[in-house]
Amino acid sequence: MELSNTTTRKIIKYDGDGPREMWDTIATELPLTLKVGGEEFATIVCSPSDLRELVIGFLASEGVIRSPGQIASLDIHEDTGFAYVELKGSLTANRSDYSKRFIGSCCGKSRQFYFHNDMLTARTVMTRTRMPAASCIRLMRQLQEGSDDFRSTGGVHNAAIGSEGGLLAARTDIGRHNALDKLFGYCLLNNLRVSDKAIAFSGRLSSEVVLKAAKIGCGILLSKSAPTDLALRLAEDLGITCVGFIRGGEMNVYTHHERIDFER
Repeated sequence: MELSNTTTRKIIKYDGDGPREMWDTIATELPLTLKVGGEEFATIVCSPSDLRELVIGFLASEGVIRSPGQIASLDIHEDTGFAYVELKGSLTANRSDYSKRFIGSCCGKSRQFYFHNDMLTARTVMTRTRMPAASCIRLMRQLQEGSDDFRSTGGVHNAAIGSEGGLLAARTDIGRHNALDKLFGYCLLNNLRVSDKAIAFSGRLSSEVVLKAAKIGCGILLSKSAPTDLALRLAEDLGITCVGFIRGGEMNVYTHHERIDFER
């Protein structure tokens, strides 16, 4: 049975009227250790929902698999915090590649900041899909309105994928990267075409978030928050349209503005 993303705890609340006892809703946290082919591969500290999607999205993001069909078996034990993965083939990549920085001569100076496996898995997005500005604003509003866990805890991130017609799927996690990996896993498991979709994200647009979007294959990345300079340099290189500060009826388009239709 899937564990809940939240729990409750009795606390002492202090305000202008003094201290009082009350119940508060807290985000839950699970250390999940992945074993691939019997060997420990990584430990992900995450929210305990959608763990199958998380594992598949994480392995795809790391370049271990390209599709769920490469997994022979996946057993997740929430009670002990272990996920056991058996691949149909062997893990051929060098283990050091998963943490080693790659300094290369690719087009775009920002690519010197890639990890080695990012260089292998982050692909330039070539989609010509355009999205009305009003749809971008609507997708972000739907993401925020649908986030019950965030409203009750204030301690999670949300990521969703959608089109001009609205959101298709949303995922929640205490880790911003985990939320995106869960979304990646959802897309892979459902064989979802992503080139004509947009990702709506609750947090800051960092370089890692842009890389995740490139790995998923979405050309439009939306956020209510701010980007970093490295994120925007990577977005320019990777063909990602970054839209930030989507609040009310306003937004800032930072890169590849040709994908945003301002007339609709």
